[in-house]
Amino acid sequence: MATNGFSKRLRLLSAAEYGAVFDNVQLKTSCHQFLVLAIRNHDSRSRLGMVIAKKHVSNAVQRNRIKRQIRESFRHIVKELPGLDLVVLARKDAGKLDNKQLAGKLNMLWKDMTSKCLR
Repeated sequence: MATNGFSKRLRLLSAAEYGAVFDNVQLKTSCHQFLVLAIRNHDSRSRLGMVIAKKHVSNAVQRNRIKRQIRESFRHIVKELPGLDLVVLARKDAGKLDNKQLAGKLNMLWKDMTSKCLR
């Protein structure tokens, strides 16, 4: 089994977990294509949730590609983020980015979130 997988421990699973992030936002960062909301959790590891609405990215192939890219970039940065529950929301133009641009935007957002946590 891969040691760097995306296990259930690294995901927000229930509506209540998503609701906690939406209702109690402590940190947020954004770019034109994404909004990242976060709250501190009581665990040492960060967890990720994604909202890729059909309204903003209508093509299912594009939505799934975006989710794969978000998971992959999170998997690489998760050890640097302190215990946070994060929700990534895609905005309208997210589907227009190619994989390289998507990775660059996400890395910028993770770095911004990390620096905000250290303040």
